[in-house]
Amino acid sequence: MTREEVEGGRDEMEIDGCEQREANAIPEGFDANYLKIYYGKLFPHADIYKWMSYGNDGKHPGCDQSYFGRREFSFTLENDIYLRFQSFYGAYELENSIRENCPVKIDIGPVYSVDPAKRRAYAQTGDNVFTPVERELIFDIDITDYDDVRYCCSGADVCFACWPLMTIAIKVIDTSLRDDFGFNHILWVYSGRRGVHCWVCDGKARRLTNEQRGAIADYFRVYKGNENSHKKVSLTGHALHPFLARSYTEVLRNFFELKLLPSQNLFSTEERYEKILDMIHDESVKSELRGKWQENRRSTSKEDINVIRWEQLKILLQSGKQKGQGLRRGIEEIVFSYTYPRLDMEVSKHMNHLLKAPFCVHPKTGYCPLLNNSQYGLPSATLYILAFIFQLCTIGTLGVYPLKVALFSISSVLGHVCVPIDPKKCEEFDPTTVPTLSKLLQELNMEGAKSEVENDWDKTSLGKSIRFFRTSFLQPLLKSCKEEIESSYKTKLQHSKNSINW
Repeated sequence: MTREEVEGGRDEMEIDGCEQREANAIPEGFDANYLKIYYGKLFPHADIYKWMSYGNDGKHPGCDQSYFGRREFSFTLENDIYLRFQSFYGAYELENSIRENCPVKIDIGPVYSVDPAKRRAYAQTGDNVFTPVERELIFDIDITDYDDVRYCCSGADVCFACWPLMTIAIKVIDTSLRDDFGFNHILWVYSGRRGVHCWVCDGKARRLTNEQRGAIADYFRVYKGNENSHKKVSLTGHALHPFLARSYTEVLRNFFELKLLPSQNLFSTEERYEKILDMIHDESVKSELRGKWQENRRSTSKEDINVIRWEQLKILLQSGKQKGQGLRRGIEEIVFSYTYPRLDMEVSKHMNHLLKAPFCVHPKTGYCPLLNNSQYGLPSATLYILAFIFQLCTIGTLGVYPLKVALFSISSVLGHVCVPIDPKKCEEFDPTTVPTLSKLLQELNMEGAKSEVENDWDKTSLGKSIRFFRTSFLQPLLKSCKEEIESSYKTKLQHSKNSINW
């Protein structure tokens, strides 16, 4: 769709007409032509405005009426046209600009000291007044950073075998943000393709300096290696830090042993177990384990070879003859290397980083694009047979994993909405069921004018996500913000009164 077509109001799709469309009338995938309808009927413009205003909506005498107008928005249009430093003075102006531009992506930046759209005018004064003054504490976790520990997928591709790595990251980071730092207003969002984003929105988090943000990011920093490092985690000291100990005992250890170990077949081949042996610094231990595993290469045991070899490694490192603390700590280091959250540190450390807005539509979604069933229209039985063949072909390389994983891996779906994730139920989040742009429009077509609902999104599967965003995140946040504004206003009045009396 060209810019002229957007401005001209081109709309070839009937949504509220009497004629109902069949579910397959809208091809699956991302189509920029659908964005105009999505932004016109489904995108929660008002909720984004309320969130980004943090109670500064002009309704209280103590609010900062310039606050929202100093927030940077960035639009990415078709053909990679970038519109940076966009600013708006209210919800109406924000919504109109989104509808007019139909961005394929919306990024949110910091609140600046002055209106970012007028930054050049301030620059001419010679004073360095254009600077970020407030920004949510944000975290970006990407599945591609786990490519050295997952064998089911690589790059932007994800499946049911490796997505739990994102679930574990949410559990570890969210618990620490709340328990260790005392933050309450935290929003987790599916990135739409290959990871998750975290927005910490408490007032004290938004006002952190870059140095303070860096200190918090470093608090979470455990994974320090790269693809050329054999040992990416080094846990020093006589005991783990309480945060790390809690993460290990409550989350990471069980996940590694019960899920990651069998699903990724970490000890199934020499190449894979050698990667783990490289993390052990004692050559005699490595030699003994290597000898056992090479002798039993063709084990007839019905027990999972990954479990057997992991238990052998643990027994040897924890045995009485291996008294070194470093060797016993090696078990924890292996678990942390494979499971601990891998943050994009630079995103968290600096206020001026942009982050994709919730409820954007991701134009690309990284499921292994081996076969698109919506394109070929294969019967379910055929799809299951192909999934079974896929499993047979991967035995010995990827290992056998649940049939659902294979189905997931051969399904290619584009245009997922970046929906919030409930951290209390993050293990229930299924990226394959996230609403897609075409699915939402199908649902609107099917419902038509039948449903007497206030909002169009209530007719679709997006409604659940918007309701969660409002009730679990936005409403408690705004309540806290308004209480803070009221308290600050009363304090200023009291100071003013005391000054007059003096």
